[in-house]
Amino acid sequence: MARIQVNPNRMELLKLRKRTAIAERGHKLLKDKLDELMKQFMALVQESRNLRREVESRLADAHLIFAIARSEVMTEEVEESLSVPTMDLEVDVDQASIMGVRVPRFEVRMEGAIDCYSLLSTPFSLDAALLYYRDLVPELIKLAEMENNVGLLAQEIERTRRRVNALEHVLIPSLKETITYITMKLDEMERSYRTQLMKIKSMQEELAGRG
Repeated sequence: MARIQVNPNRMELLKLRKRTAIAERGHKLLKDKLDELMKQFMALVQESRNLRREVESRLADAHLIFAIARSEVMTEEVEESLSVPTMDLEVDVDQASIMGVRVPRFEVRMEGAIDCYSLLSTPFSLDAALLYYRDLVPELIKLAEMENNVGLLAQEIERTRRRVNALEHVLIPSLKETITYITMKLDEMERSYRTQLMKIKSMQEELAGRG
């Protein structure tokens, strides 16, 4: 691990110890955040997975009923019946926060009727299929919201993990190694200083004995 290049003195030692304490606190906070992000992420993944299974099952039912409707009338008649929609759909986008991650929130508003065609010229199965599709719209948008949020959380988890690893495996070890180096240097300087003092004292005593 690369040592930080600083002058080996007590002032730098104090600074490095303070930096180490801050880095260790930051590491703990980020680790706690990472753990909570993972919990939120796994819960959201499971929830979106369950919703996707439900939506895909209901979509399959809707497709089946619509296929039955198309088999009962000509394709041109179906296309003509659906050519002038009378239902309006709006999606309002807001924002929310999951562990500090800004995520979108979609709110669906639907107005109008789905039966934009003559009920006399179309089969009942077409009504049933369109009702299925209409009821699925909010669920599809909710699924899109959840899967988008899964992606955003995954990105934040990766960013947080990189920061945790950088602190744990790079910065903190470098700080500690530098602290150890400076401590050893200071101890060495102190031993050298004491040796010099002892020599001076011994010389003074020797001179005093000669006098």
